[in-house]
Amino acid sequence: MTEAEAAPTSPAHSKLQWRILIGFVAGLACGLAVYAGARDAAWVDTVVTYVTTPIGQIFLRLLFMLVLPLLFSALVIGISEMGEVRSLRSVGLWTLGYTLVVSGIAVAISLLVVNLLQPGAGVDPVMAQAMIGDARENAAGIIEKSGTAKSGVEAVVGIIPSNLVTAMSENDILAVMFFALIFGIGLLLVQSRNTETLKSALEGVFEVAMKLIGLVIQLAPFAIFCFMFNLAAQFGWDLLIKLAAYVGVVLLALAIQMFGVFPALLAFLAKKNPVAFYRETQEASVMAFATASSNATLPTALRVADTRLKLPPRIARFVLTIGATANQNGTAMFEGVTVLFLAQFFGVELSLTQQLYVMVICILAGVGTAGVPAGSLPVIALILGAVGVPPAGIGLILGVDRFLDMCRTTLNVVGDLVAATVISARAGAD
Repeated sequence: MTEAEAAPTSPAHSKLQWRILIGFVAGLACGLAVYAGARDAAWVDTVVTYVTTPIGQIFLRLLFMLVLPLLFSALVIGISEMGEVRSLRSVGLWTLGYTLVVSGIAVAISLLVVNLLQPGAGVDPVMAQAMIGDARENAAGIIEKSGTAKSGVEAVVGIIPSNLVTAMSENDILAVMFFALIFGIGLLLVQSRNTETLKSALEGVFEVAMKLIGLVIQLAPFAIFCFMFNLAAQFGWDLLIKLAAYVGVVLLALAIQMFGVFPALLAFLAKKNPVAFYRETQEASVMAFATASSNATLPTALRVADTRLKLPPRIARFVLTIGATANQNGTAMFEGVTVLFLAQFFGVELSLTQQLYVMVICILAGVGTAGVPAGSLPVIALILGAVGVPPAGIGLILGVDRFLDMCRTTLNVVGDLVAATVISARAGAD
């Protein structure tokens, strides 16, 4: 999209941001009012079950329906526009190296903070067992899902799809991305009139998906109102108060990464003013916070990278589509804090070796966790079982997970845009 084409839409995007903010505040205020005055009323469950929850789910389903075509076409086009394999190799190596190093820093920070502050220590064991009994039913579905999750060599092999249609139907984003990567390399290697036609068709798919998602995004203020109403009406601030220490440690770890590590990367590697960067990416931050989904925010992130950050489209598309699933710093940090918090809560001592194991798994899980709301919970349950912590304990954090999911998704999306900015500056100079 050219600057001339983008300019007329800027006021509309600005109005949408304000509408999203209004929806967020209104939903939170209405939910808290209901929680304070009518928390046990039967009509509240009726509204949540039959009105607000379906509206929010319809919004997310519309986005997810369009995300896979967008993801596939954007990644294939991004690779095919590299021009030569050497360019792809440079950007790909930078993306891989950056993701592993920065994810490692993120998890190390989270483990250091939770070990220093000990948010789960000092809990009465009797109370802990009573709480886990209450939480067991809520956590059952997540534990069951974690039991079917792939791990180790199986997870690595599973990245390569045996059937693309099956991978798409199962929403196996990593497998779809792998096929898109191979397909894009094929387009890069085969230069002919037919492949140019195919590339044009995929560009058409990308443009149609972006247009349709732009229409769906207009529903965001209503969906966000529903998300916040549900959170506040069902839980109020009671659960936040009970788990205040845990919430505080998660937010502290995320803040260190957001306002310490990211500005350093922008200033030293990309030569970019961090203040200007955060101002230019605020639309993507708001959308990420509201939807709690990296995949649902991908269209907004792509537009921000193009029209606000002015990044090279071929690099930005590649890094952002990969990053929506593979560069999830916030998710990796959240998983690390949660595992150690629950270990402290139930009095399970984790050795240095076990904590290093948790760190490695969190880094790898940050690469493979689904970029959708609550996508990290099955992974956490899997890690808990591996280190001897009752997996049902994850039920204790379900009440605050939506809020923390919103926060860590914001870090994930901002981290993807930081990665795109850094890699555009460094790989473009190679």
